[in-house]
Amino acid sequence: MEHTSTSVLEAPRQGWLNRFLNGVEKAGNKLPEPAMLFLYALGLVWVASAILSQFSFDLVNPRTGAPVAVNNLLTGAGLAEFLAGMVTTFTSFAPLGIVLVAMLGVGVAEQSGFINTGLKKLLQVTPARFLTPMLILVAIMSHTAADAGYVLVIPIGGIIFHAAGRHPLAGIAAAFAGVSGGFAANFLPSGGDALLQGFTQTSAQLLDPEYMVNTLCNIIFTGASSLLIIVVGWFVTEKIVEPRLRDVALDDDAESSEEMGSYTAQEGRAFNRAGLAMLGGLVLLVMALWPADSPLRATDGSLTTFAAPVMKSIVPLIFLLFILPGIVYGFVAGTFQKSRDVIDAMSSTMNKMGSYMVMAFFCSLFIKAFGDSNLGTLLALAGAEVLQAMALPGQITIVGMILLTASVNLVVGSASAKWALISPIMVPMLMAVGISPELTQAAYRVGDSASNIITPLMVFFPLVVVYCQRYVKSTGIGTLVSMMLPYSLAFLVSWTLFLLIYWALGFPLGLQAPYVYPAPM
Repeated sequence: MEHTSTSVLEAPRQGWLNRFLNGVEKAGNKLPEPAMLFLYALGLVWVASAILSQFSFDLVNPRTGAPVAVNNLLTGAGLAEFLAGMVTTFTSFAPLGIVLVAMLGVGVAEQSGFINTGLKKLLQVTPARFLTPMLILVAIMSHTAADAGYVLVIPIGGIIFHAAGRHPLAGIAAAFAGVSGGFAANFLPSGGDALLQGFTQTSAQLLDPEYMVNTLCNIIFTGASSLLIIVVGWFVTEKIVEPRLRDVALDDDAESSEEMGSYTAQEGRAFNRAGLAMLGGLVLLVMALWPADSPLRATDGSLTTFAAPVMKSIVPLIFLLFILPGIVYGFVAGTFQKSRDVIDAMSSTMNKMGSYMVMAFFCSLFIKAFGDSNLGTLLALAGAEVLQAMALPGQITIVGMILLTASVNLVVGSASAKWALISPIMVPMLMAVGISPELTQAAYRVGDSASNIITPLMVFFPLVVVYCQRYVKSTGIGTLVSMMLPYSLAFLVSWTLFLLIYWALGFPLGLQAPYVYPAPM
């Protein structure tokens, strides 16, 4: 069959949506790389500190009771201190070590094939009527393995839908919605939790240097959000997206590649043994935590306070719980032949983190200068005065935070770069009006996720277009956006309402995660 010109997806390429997307893409392409963005921001902080240090402000820091004053960083002493501390500023940057350590373990599990086979097994044992929700569930769980969902789950979504007699583009759309549109939803801890927590804590400490943010401060909310994303994504796929694709014919030479969704008997055995290794690791962890005098507990016996060593060890535990089954799988499946292969897997993962480390270098310098200048405190308190004068309910402020993030996401695709830019202003600003950093982070995650799937500037967006072109060669950016727009709007509206209801009912966001600042005693 040939792809006809009457496709229901043809219109968006010719109408206002394509013109709008072209404008966004053109504007986004004019932005510098995230690393350069932070370098320019650093220069702006220096200049602003020199100018604003000449003025006095009628603002008082509620924590210290002292008037707010901007520190001039463009003095000889300031520049000398900046150069002397540049190395330690970078190496002590909180998100850097957290992300790299977690990714070392996850990288071994991914490179060995353990995660890939696990995803394939989950999808293959699913009854046909639950194919859509299971695909979205697996897509959500793939967040634990960084970019595994983009390179594995999305193409397999097309393959499995095609094999089931359904339109493969609907499978790709559902998987893309779960992987990227539901990026903030997950039942399991992931490197994303650690990455955002590092920025949130650093930003909160601009106003309150003693404030600590738990890595799992949103874990209960993100787990509950997973159920929402599955239900909403299921409805949108089968009631909106798939019916619109019914008349979109596949090209004669569309790839089926059904073998991509299968695994060998040896890989199955390897996965079973690796799964036992992971289960054994979890059992050992529970046994270590069980005694009242466990060294992993705090002195008062608690497991969830910041003083508990287990809470300080979340990232190392993620590392261990992924590297152990990854190694077992690799040697049983044959992807690893010697210990050097494990090291190579770690090295390969770190190679992929190179651009993040470059960005983190400039980001750490910007964050340090922003804090030293006192500009963050000034902006936060000035913004808080405006918010207080407007007397808006906290719920409206949070909705505004979500919409702001969703809008910025259209031109700044990187979640870490975006939060690194927004958090130093928004976190302390909302703290000053009584909203906790943990709630602000949750609102950010909602806005960031919902618009991921409609911005061509998201780094994996072109890859998803290529996946679609395996089946319909005329697929373009407008085609993909028109498929994903219903998900984006549905997620944005339903997830925002969900957060507000969740907040009103007082359900916990996660561990050590109050809704208000300062937290009630």
